[in-house]
Amino acid sequence: MSSVASWILLVVVVLAAIVAVELVRRVLRSRHVNGRFSLAGPLVQRCTWPSFATAALVAFNTVYAPNMFGKQNTSGTPDAPSTTTAAVVEQAVTLLLIACVAWLVIQAAYAVTDVVLARLSTVEGEGNRRARRIRTQIALVRRVAAAVIIIVDMGAMLFSFPAVRALGAGLLASAGIAGVVAGIAAQSTLSNLIAGLQLAFSDAIRLDDAVVVGGEWGRIEELTLTYVVVRLWDERRLILPVSYFTTTPFENWTRYESRVIGHVLLYVDWSVPVDELRAELYRRLRDHPLWDQKDWTIQVTDVQPNGLVELRALMSASDAPSVWDLKCDMREHLVAYVRDHYPEALPRLRVEDFPPAGRGDGSAPGADGSAAKPGRSPVRAGALRPPGGPYPDDTPDSQADGGPVR
Repeated sequence: MSSVASWILLVVVVLAAIVAVELVRRVLRSRHVNGRFSLAGPLVQRCTWPSFATAALVAFNTVYAPNMFGKQNTSGTPDAPSTTTAAVVEQAVTLLLIACVAWLVIQAAYAVTDVVLARLSTVEGEGNRRARRIRTQIALVRRVAAAVIIIVDMGAMLFSFPAVRALGAGLLASAGIAGVVAGIAAQSTLSNLIAGLQLAFSDAIRLDDAVVVGGEWGRIEELTLTYVVVRLWDERRLILPVSYFTTTPFENWTRYESRVIGHVLLYVDWSVPVDELRAELYRRLRDHPLWDQKDWTIQVTDVQPNGLVELRALMSASDAPSVWDLKCDMREHLVAYVRDHYPEALPRLRVEDFPPAGRGDGSAPGADGSAAKPGRSPVRAGALRPPGGPYPDDTPDSQADGGPVR
C-alpha cells in the first residue's frame, strides 16, 4: 500500500474512533440513559476529553506503520532519515498514549466516586456523622490513588526508552540511597502526607465538621494530603497544613454529634424576678423552630463586684449555626422583656451617702481643710441601696443624713 493511501486510511480510522466516542457520549447524555443510570452524567462530564484523546491515539497506533514516512530503498526497507522520523513519531505516540490512558483511568475513578459522594452528601440525621467520615476517606483515598497512578505512569513512560530499561538494575540498586536522601529533603512534605492519612482514618476530623482553630470558628471544607481548608463563619478561608491538626489542640464541635448547647449571659439588678424570666424563656423557646426541644434552663450563676446579678440561660440546638441564631434571638427577647415588664431590674449603678463622723452640723472637711457645705457629704460608689425613690441628693430640700430639712 502506498504511503498516501496509508495516511488516508490512518486519518479515516482516527476520525472513526472520534465519532464512535461522540456517539457513546450522546447516548450517555440522552434522557433515557441519564435518567436511569446515575453514573452516566459524571462519566460524560469527566471522561469526554480523555476518551477522545485515548481513542484517537489507539487508532493511530493501530494503523501506523514505520514505512509510511519517505521512500523505500532497493532492499525494501525505509531510508535512514525515514527510519529516524518514524521512530520519533512512534515513541511520541507511545508516550502520549500512556499519559492519556492514565488520565482516563483517573477521571473514570473520580466519576465513580463522585456518584458515591453525591449520595453521601444528602444523608441527614443520625447517619450524617458516618456519611461525613466515609466522604472524607473516599476523597483522600482517591487522591492517593491518583498520585500512585501518576507515579506508575511516569515510570512506564521512562521505561519505554531502551536506554532507561538498560539502567533498570542500577536504578533499583541505588533506590535505597535515593529514597533516604529524598526522605530527608522532603521531610515536611512526607510528614504532611502521613498526617493526612492519619486524620482521614482516625476520624479526628471529617468534611463539614464544625471546628474552632486558633480562636476562629468554621467548617472543614476541604481535606487533602498536604493541607486543610477551613471555611470560617464570615466566608473567609483558613488554610492550614495537615500536620497542624496532629500537633496542635483544636475543638471539634461535631466529633460525635452536631448538637450543641449555647448560653446567654444577662447582668441585671437584684430585683429581677427570676421565676418570671424562667417561664418567659421556656414560653419563647417552645415556639422557636431552632430549639431541639431538649435542654433549657436559666440560673443565677454569679454576683458581680459592681452589685449586678449574672443570669445564665442555656438552650440547645441541632448544630452550631442554629444555636448561634437561637442565642441571639433569646438574648434580644429577654432584654426586651426585662426592659418592658421589669424596668426596675435594669442594670444600674448605686451610690450611698454616709453622714460625716465627728461633726454635728452635717458638714465634712474639704480637700483644702475648709468645711464643706452642709447637706453635701462625700459619696461612695458601689454601696448597695434598695431601689425605689430618688436618691437624697436628687431633691433640693435634703440634708446630709438623707432626711428632709426641718
